[in-house]
Amino acid sequence: MDESDGSDAGQQRSEVNRIGEIAMKSFAIVALAAALAPAAFAQHQAFVVNADASEVKIELKTTHELVTGTFHVQSGSIDFDRGTARMSGSVVVLAGSGKTGNDSRDKKMNKDILKVEQYTTVSFEPKTYTGTIAPSGDSNLQVTGTFTLLGTPHEISIPVVIHLEGTAATAKAHFQVPYVQWGLKNPSFLIWKADNDVAIDLSLSGQLSK
Repeated sequence: MDESDGSDAGQQRSEVNRIGEIAMKSFAIVALAAALAPAAFAQHQAFVVNADASEVKIELKTTHELVTGTFHVQSGSIDFDRGTARMSGSVVVLAGSGKTGNDSRDKKMNKDILKVEQYTTVSFEPKTYTGTIAPSGDSNLQVTGTFTLLGTPHEISIPVVIHLEGTAATAKAHFQVPYVQWGLKNPSFLIWKADNDVAIDLSLSGQLSK
């Protein structure tokens, strides 16, 4: 056999080996990407609120009674990322949907306090959170975002308990809103005095989507 023939054969085997190594590396990269993709994708999800299964409750202490009421959630969708602890989206409440069990009081609340003809909604837009969102069960978070009341945005941080069960999700929060400090009128009249803060109970139910 000619020496050149042996050299050519060796080069061919070397080239085949090199191509094989490249193919194996490419396969390994593709396999790794395929394995990591679902985990990375799961980091980002959206919580789509079922408005009919959600509500907002309020409690206002006065010198004569504890005023309680409910408001209707109009819509809500919150995107969250487990990797960056960021949130986006909003929860929107119909300002004129409040019911406290007293029609005269509700009319005054809508006209003089919430001014619903001018400001039809109240909203909360989450921005960031601290804490860890577990794959299932309860997670305790501190969510910071923008609460818009009478068209004016206010930054607020509220404790939120999230419960995940498969694709079903709930979020519950209890917090105080300093409504007088934020520019709303205190409904006190003569000897009937009301606190300057109102307690809010937010209860959201919905589904997770990717």
